[in-house]
This record gives sequence, structure tokens and C-alpha cells, in this order.
Amino acid sequence: MSMPESRTIPLLIKEQARRFASNEALIDGTRRYTYAQLLDETNSVARGLLAIGVTRGDRVAILMGNRAEWLITFLAIQQIGAVSVGLNTWSSARELEYTLSHAEVSCLVAAGRLRSQDFRAAIAGIRGRGSLNRLQSLVWIDDHLAPEVASELTDKISGELNGELNGEINWSELLRRGQAITQEQVDISAHAVQPDDDAMLLYTSGSTAAPKGILLQHGYWISNSFQIGERQHVTQHDRLWLAVSLFWSFGIVNAAPNLLTHGGCVVLQESFDASEALALIERERCSIFYGTPNIVQALWEHPKRAQFDLSSLRSGATIGTPEQVQRTIDLGVREICNIYGLSETYGNCAVTDAHDPLAIRLQSVGLPLPGVTLRICHIDSGEPQPAGEVGEIRVKGPVVREYLKDPAKTAESFDESGFFRTGDLGLLDADGRLYFKGRIKEMIKSGGINIAPAEVEEVLMRHPAVRTAYVIGVPHPGLDEALVAIVIPEAGLIPVHAELLAFCKNEMAAYKVPHQFHFTTEIELPLTTTGKVQKARLHTLLPTNGEPKP
Repeated sequence: MSMPESRTIPLLIKEQARRFASNEALIDGTRRYTYAQLLDETNSVARGLLAIGVTRGDRVAILMGNRAEWLITFLAIQQIGAVSVGLNTWSSARELEYTLSHAEVSCLVAAGRLRSQDFRAAIAGIRGRGSLNRLQSLVWIDDHLAPEVASELTDKISGELNGELNGEINWSELLRRGQAITQEQVDISAHAVQPDDDAMLLYTSGSTAAPKGILLQHGYWISNSFQIGERQHVTQHDRLWLAVSLFWSFGIVNAAPNLLTHGGCVVLQESFDASEALALIERERCSIFYGTPNIVQALWEHPKRAQFDLSSLRSGATIGTPEQVQRTIDLGVREICNIYGLSETYGNCAVTDAHDPLAIRLQSVGLPLPGVTLRICHIDSGEPQPAGEVGEIRVKGPVVREYLKDPAKTAESFDESGFFRTGDLGLLDADGRLYFKGRIKEMIKSGGINIAPAEVEEVLMRHPAVRTAYVIGVPHPGLDEALVAIVIPEAGLIPVHAELLAFCKNEMAAYKVPHQFHFTTEIELPLTTTGKVQKARLHTLLPTNGEPKP
């Protein structure tokens, strides 16, 4: 398929509405939108945003689960030349307050609640502290208030909050106000947008420090996601099951634009539930799958999985160990693609091809995408490394231009040749394929030697009794750090310490052999909100005296 001609999101949606007018573009429960209808809905919301004062360059935040309003609002923001800010729905009130303040958000579009999260109460508490002096408009999508009541409340709030918040309305009122704005006004704003304009602001999880604000541009959002879809062999006939959160780059910088640039359909699930997911995939005949290892595991272990027809699944994207990728294939996603990337690299910068041999898709994260240059550099000297040598993965091409309000972080993230420093370890083989080897900060120095945990983990997971393994370092008086392997056994098997030790000694240099093994289950692993294992917290699984059990 040829890449869309458009290099800005407003022009892309218009182009796709011409090319695929009657194709379904978006499904949310009983609500279904063709590309032509998606464009109409987007323009209606864009007129509403203009009516309440949103202008070019403003930052508009979105706080809700995977609902049609999320994607429509995102596209409407782009029509104006404003910048979308996806808010993490798992955030505490303190975390929301930081992001809204740091991003200087002027308008928030939000749901009242999701799961156990009460966003109305959280936002009310934040407003009560008076810290959001840039927030001028608040739109609730659930239409909790009738339009006339919302309109009265707007006037009341405008007078009482001394300019802190000029309007609080609901979705229906937003659309009603937009009727006073002409489509020509939207079109003028849309055509003023340039490919290198900021389109979105994403925030990292910020588990150990304040989250970083990552600014991404229109042009790369289109071109890079199209190339991701090409590796997956996506066509206009494909349908994506999307429970991965849209506020995460995996969702809004990778999955959704992948389908939109190919004329395919995005099928939303508001938040992940294994039973609902299985039924949705079967009902909508979804062919493209995006899921993290914990999502795959939940689907695989669902007691009624065999009762659902998942034969429509074909390709998509996942991350994880070879065993975790294989589990995705076993689920039915036979052409799943292994991937590598960061939010800073527009979701992915390397992707396997859906038609690559299975052995490649299990072990490698693929060739760099068109327009991407990868370099492996020595972690101390920064010198480029030859094929087969492990070093830091550095990227040039579609990468973040800057971190918001952090010029020092921006500067230190690029080397003297203009390559982005990922902080990840990897190697390139003779064919140019990338192999991910973990994070630099996870490197273990034992006896004065640097050891990549991923290398040891790969060996351990070749043992028939080991499903998954994680290797960490613990303080040791003679070695600085000793290697400890945290092992999840295969179902029904009980690994023996002596056997694992002998296996490792036979497969690796002596300094890479773990000193101890600790057995656990997947449910005990510490995870982030996006399902990734928090390696920095794996030590909490060990006995309190610090000595792992054999």
C-alpha cells in the first residue's frame, strides 16, 4: 500500500475520508464511524473547541478510557493546531496535578470516572488548591449535567473562580456551542498546521523521578506509524482490537495511527478485561492484536478461552521474552511482530516482518524501519561497536525533538553525532537486525565485570523447567554484586537448584552463573500500570535478610 500523501494529521483525516469514505474507521460498542463520519465528528468537536477559546498551540488534555471521544477529541485538537496531552488514567490526584500544571493545560476533556477512579472528585480537589491557573475550560463527556444547567454553571464558575476556570460544560454543550463556528474557520486552522509542528505531549511513568514531557510532531507520527503497519502487512481490511491505553505511546503513536494510515478500523475496548476482550475479538473479527505479556497471559489463562473463535487474529505487535512472544502466537496471532522502541522514538524504531521466520520473530526485534538509523555504541567510550557486540542502542531519524521545559535533559539525550541515547542495551547482527539486551541501568557489575541480565535470562529460559527468568544483582562483600535469578517455573514442574546451577555452568562463563535462585509466580511480580515488570523492585521478592533461598 502507498503511504498517504499528507504529512499533518488534519490533512491525513481528510485524505483518508476521501480514499476510504465508507470503510469503518472506529468502533466503540454500538457506535460505529466510517472514515467520512469520523471526519464529520472530528470537525464538530473542533468547532466546539474553537468556540470555547482553544487556539493554535494551546495544550488540551484528555482523561478517559479508550472511548470514541478520546480519539475524536485527539483528532479535533490537531485540526486546530493545538497540542494533545494524554493523561494516565491510573494517576493519583497528585500525579494528575503535576502533569496538568507542568503541561500548562488550558482545556481538559474528561470522563467522570473509570473503574474505581473518580476523576470528578480528583479534579475538584486539584482546583480547590488553586494550582491550575492556566486551566480555562473543562468538558465532561458523560453529559452528567443537562446542557442548560451546564451553561448556567459555566457563568457561575466564571464569576466565582476569578479567572482560574472560565467554563465547565458537558459534551452536548460543547457541540452546541460549536454550531456558531463555521467549517471555514476550522479549515483555516487545519491548513496552517505544518509537519514539524508539535502534535502531542506524552508523559513517561516517572516511577523514580518527575515524569518527562515528550513532544512529538505531526509528520513523523504519520510516516513512522505507516512503516510499522507495513511490517505487519496491514491493509484497509484489517481491524485492530485496542485495549492498550490510548494515553500510552503504544496506543496513540503506534497502534491507532498504524490502522488509520492504512484505512483500517480501530475497535476500542474502554479498559482491559479478558472476558470482554475475547468476546470483542470474536464479534468484530479483529485481525490486528496489540498486547503486552501480562495481557496475553490473562487471555491465555481465561477459563473459557477455548469457547471463543479467535481465528480472525493474524498480526500485530508485542514485546517480551521469546517464550512470551511464542505465547502470543499460541493464542492465535500467528504473524505477531516483535518490536523495539520508546515513546521518544515514536513508539517503534525496529520491527520484525510478519512474514519473517518464526525463529527471527522470537529472538530479534527486527530491522530498523525506513528512515531510521541504528548504532550500537560502547557503554563507556561511546565508540561504535561491530556486529555482534553488545552496547547502547542509539537512534537517528524519527525521534523526540525536545523534552518540555528540560533543555538539559534534551541536550544530554543526544550524542555529538546527533544520535538519541536510548539507555538500552542491544546488538546488531550481520544482517542489521537488532537484538534487545536490557537496560544499561540494569547492568550488573560482578567481580569487576559488566554483565547484561538479559543474556543470563535467555540461557535460563532454555531450561525446560523454566518459563520466565529475571536476573538482578544483590550486594556482595567480595564481588560488589552477586547474580540472583528469580525464576517462574513451567506449570507442573519444580526446578531443582543444583540442576539449574549445573545447566548454567555448562552454558555460560563462570562469572555469568547466578549464585542463587529464587522461585516465584507471575502474579507476585511487581508491574507498572502498563504491564511491564519493574526490575528495580524485584528485590522485594527476596527474603528480608537479603539472602535468597536456594
